[in-house]
Amino acid sequence: MTDTLRPPLAVAADPAPDGSGTHPQKLKRSIGVVGGTLLTLSCVTPASTLFVIVPDLFSSIGSATALAIAIGSVLCIAVAFCYSELGTLIPSAGGEYAMVGTLAGRLAGWLVFVLSLIVVMIVPSVIALGTADYLAPIVHVSAPVAGAAVMLAATLAGLLDLRANAWITGIFLVLEVIAAGVVSVLGFSHANAGAPSLVHGVVAGDGGVATTVSMGAIVGAIGIALFITQGFSTAVYLSEELENPRRNVSRTVLWTLAISTAVILVPVAAITVGAPDLQTLTDGDISGLVTTWSNSAVGTFISLCVALAIINAGIVMVIQNSRVLFASARDKAWPEPVNKAFSTLGRFGSPWVATLAVGLPGAALCFVKAEMLTEITGVAVTGMYLLVAVATLFSRRGAHRHASAWRMPLWPAAPVLLILVLLGIMTQLGVQPLLWTGGITAAATLYWLFYLRPRQDTHWVITLPEDEQA
Repeated sequence: MTDTLRPPLAVAADPAPDGSGTHPQKLKRSIGVVGGTLLTLSCVTPASTLFVIVPDLFSSIGSATALAIAIGSVLCIAVAFCYSELGTLIPSAGGEYAMVGTLAGRLAGWLVFVLSLIVVMIVPSVIALGTADYLAPIVHVSAPVAGAAVMLAATLAGLLDLRANAWITGIFLVLEVIAAGVVSVLGFSHANAGAPSLVHGVVAGDGGVATTVSMGAIVGAIGIALFITQGFSTAVYLSEELENPRRNVSRTVLWTLAISTAVILVPVAAITVGAPDLQTLTDGDISGLVTTWSNSAVGTFISLCVALAIINAGIVMVIQNSRVLFASARDKAWPEPVNKAFSTLGRFGSPWVATLAVGLPGAALCFVKAEMLTEITGVAVTGMYLLVAVATLFSRRGAHRHASAWRMPLWPAAPVLLILVLLGIMTQLGVQPLLWTGGITAAATLYWLFYLRPRQDTHWVITLPEDEQA
């Protein structure tokens, strides 16, 4: 067998009737574009991103935060094109690794899987750590304890049927959008003439003195900005459970990117122009700003909406992450006992062992320093997008050339430009998170060389749903 995974014309077998597990199991198609968009938007979790991740950008690059997010969103259009084309060409719960592995070879697929695993294991914990700050109006609890509680609750919800979770997360998402809308209205209504420029970034230095933000700092922050909007990739992870994935995956990806960009970018601009001074903006206390603009009751309402948004994000991320482990076990990425456990489906059709395997460690990660976790995630997301863009260059050769799939405009110019930009961003990221991510990737490469590659006839062989092979 060659070092490239079999093309998507191969047929995956149905589950064995006797339940022996001899054949790979398939997830049930149960959601359409609306349900998929609700789940995917909830994974982007605009409100919790706005209130938990964006304040760190305000602290580091001040008024350039909106510019960095805008640039990141533009880049994400090219990324979304790549995901849409590859996600409809190769609709698998494995997401990035199934797409990249099928097109660019097994080792590339394995490396993108490891990078995606870093992201899916860390991001829920980073978001959950912000819960305590927004529960403060009603209860005081430490950040690690509150974060761990959110992860455990999300794990329990992740064991339920996917359709039920789509409605749960949809309700929470409405509250998120309301919170973002309130912040936008208040910020723009309190805009002041002395507000810092949204284009020429400034940040408060020592003593509150304004300092111009360098372009290098803005480029470095784009890695985090990509992380802010990267949740649209959830549509690819759900492709095995979306009805008519050839059409609905691309619609879900692009609709999610457009909506999430608006829900995040508009409030960020409002906060920037509505902050009374640069020091207040750099402090990143958005709840405090809301209270200043209105009253404590509105501030409390926004805080509780954000707390619910974080819980919502936890639910969706646990759902997404369990599908990644499910697919990797189905494709024989691990020793056989682990594969059997991760590919087991429970009463509600969810991969329950895989759900526990991502939820419980996520609760433990809440006791790790959040800043380093966020920086490592930024590196992993950038590297993952880079490999997806490279794989897109192979999406129109051989058997894939005439396959039924959504095809992006401006191919191959869009992925080539994306590759060049992402390489530039990588050079501006922090050394320590680069070393951590590089070390994990190196260890994963050794695992590939000494365990997976010698077993290439039986291990790390991609599985695609049978009804997508016709």
